[in-house]
This record gives sequence, C-alpha cells and structure tokens, in this order.
Amino acid sequence: MSELTVDLQLALEAPGIPAHADFERWAQAAWLGEDPSEVTIRIVASDESAGLNSQYRGKSGPTNVLSFPFDAPAGITVPLAGDLIICAPVVEKEAAEQQKTQEEHWAHMVVHGMLHLQGYDHIDDNDAEVMEALEIRLLTQLGFSNPYETEETETDS
Repeated sequence: MSELTVDLQLALEAPGIPAHADFERWAQAAWLGEDPSEVTIRIVASDESAGLNSQYRGKSGPTNVLSFPFDAPAGITVPLAGDLIICAPVVEKEAAEQQKTQEEHWAHMVVHGMLHLQGYDHIDDNDAEVMEALEIRLLTQLGFSNPYETEETETDS
C-alpha cells in the first residue's frame, strides 16, 4: 500500500466532525493503489451537497458522500485520486437512524467514497457484492463492525 495524502477542507464548522488524523487513517486504509496519490475530502453543509448532487447526478436533496475521481488529460500524469464531498448533516442523521456511532458512519463514508474513486461501484448486484465485501473487510481492519448489518436488521423488522 502506498502513501496517500489527504487534504481536508471544512466548509462548515460543526461538532462531531472527526479529526484530520481520522480522515487520513480511514482514507489511507481504503487506498488500494500501488502509487502514491492525493485525495481532497471536503466536509459540507446540506445546501452545497444538494447543489452538487443536482448538478452532477440529477438528484434532488443532499446526499451522504459524492465521489469525483480525477480524470487527467491525455499525456498528463498527476497523482490525484480525486475529491470526496461528505455532507456532515446527512452523515449525522444517517448514523442516528442506523443506530451507529458517528465515528463508525464517518469511517464508512470515507471508505465507501475512496473505493468509488478507485472504480468500485454498486450499480448492479455483482458489483455491489464485491464493493460491500471490501468495505466490510477494510472497516473491520480499522476496528469497526459491518456497516450493513444494522441496515439489514432494520429492513427485516
């Protein structure tokens, strides 16, 4: 595993946002590339998330994490993985709804977003299974429980 530089941008100040070192640890754990790289993680409020979600995904309202992989122009090699935009109010709300700690859900969003930056997706069932299994393994290595157990338990009841 190679070195990953994490640039953290806080577009809002709110209690419960993890420390820069936590973001670095989680992003580094999910960086599977063989070359050093860099990621920008921007923590935003609901309005910025909603604007980007509408502009880039055609969906209304804020979302937990948006991933923007860096697509270098031909002939340009820059070690950038891309950008993650994480909406603090959505992460906090989801953590409460899913009965997870804030830290668990923040870690999950960083790992999830990092995997998207590296080409993983969950559009079809097979891809979703691969991505979820990798998320579970990485989060377990970081000391967190399976992020999907709570969700599955909730839908069963």
